[in-house]
Amino acid sequence: GGRSRQVASAGSGVIVDASRGYILTNHHVVANADEIQVTLMDGETHDAEIIGSDPATDIAVIKVEAEGLIEMPIGDSEVVRVGDFVLAIGNPFGLSHTVTSGIVSALGRAGFNRNGYEDFIQTDASINPGNSGGALVNMNGELVGINSMIVSRTGGNVGIGFAVPTEIASSIMNQILDFGEVRRGLLGVTIQGIDAEAAEALNASVDQGALITEIVPGSAAEKAGLRVDDT
Repeated sequence: GGRSRQVASAGSGVIVDASRGYILTNHHVVANADEIQVTLMDGETHDAEIIGSDPATDIAVIKVEAEGLIEMPIGDSEVVRVGDFVLAIGNPFGLSHTVTSGIVSALGRAGFNRNGYEDFIQTDASINPGNSGGALVNMNGELVGINSMIVSRTGGNVGIGFAVPTEIASSIMNQILDFGEVRRGLLGVTIQGIDAEAAEALNASVDQGALITEIVPGSAAEKAGLRVDDT
């Protein structure tokens, strides 16, 4: 009947501003949560509040009021290269403060969330349920990604994990802290990729690029004079 029950779920997070108590995590870790508790390395537990969250990038900023926090320095994800050694830190299956190692397997992975803004770092460092929101760290101990998801038919780790690069995570966090929300410009077009075969069929002057298939009425694209079939 109308019975309800409490459900607890676990995820991970990264302290990025010790003085103000700001922690980066995944949107899906804190979405729909009635209350959030953060357990630190020393076992201390603190209540946390959501400062802001962005489903499109799966990034959230939460805040705790606590003394003596230690933040992780944020590295430059733009200089990360395939083959770089990385560490994943989190709480897989509730096993707190687990560190796994691997390499960067690929960059710029996308196509998992139709409405998402995706540019994932792919890694074979073991990421399992509970690692979401945890740190992907380079060999200088700097944060280069927020572990977000895995691809697995079984639910366990098969060496294909994805992290949101710090370039994106930091930008989202700064917008949340500055504006209380994430603001995005919208061009107002739907596009598809062009290969040599499509270019020939369209009699286009380029053999690769993008084709506009739809213009949103009243959008910036329409006002700028862009048209369907422009390449």
